[in-house]
Amino acid sequence: MTVLHFWAHLRTIGRHRALVRKYCFRLGLYWQGLTHDLSKYAPVEFWAGVRYYQGDHSPNDAQRRQDGYSASWLHHKGRNRHHFEYWTDYSLTGEGIVGVEMPKRYVAEMFCDRLAASKVYRGDAFDPADPYRFFLHGKQKRLLIHPATSDLLESMLVKLRDEGEDAAFDYIRREVLGKR
Repeated sequence: MTVLHFWAHLRTIGRHRALVRKYCFRLGLYWQGLTHDLSKYAPVEFWAGVRYYQGDHSPNDAQRRQDGYSASWLHHKGRNRHHFEYWTDYSLTGEGIVGVEMPKRYVAEMFCDRLAASKVYRGDAFDPADPYRFFLHGKQKRLLIHPATSDLLESMLVKLRDEGEDAAFDYIRREVLGKR
């Protein structure tokens, strides 16, 4: 762990939060934009981010490889409603833990989060299809996302990929959130 990792991780969090805030504001989700990912400043998340700083992807993967789990991720997903992993509960039919359908405003924030993360980590190499590719990469492994939530997020990412940011934000604002 170096002093450079401290400042680089702090800068990464700041850039990511600023982009998500900008995107949430475009959708009229002001409070979500202001409070997005504040848990990243909690010691369990922040110091893991410094220690396992990668620069081009989440430090949680490195912590998970070393320790067998990521305490940072477990803390983060339990406090941030824009992650589908937050929305799990025991099934009423006895099938165990299942994904619960997310409210649309949190799916919209998840879209903003994924777009911002792609831009921060990919930098100048960013392509509007990147968030969709990342979604597809893990789609088969996502056992705990509700099918309706998965379909809604995918529709947003496809709109971004095929028609660009303005069309995607217009679609989410008007068709998903019902705002004019």
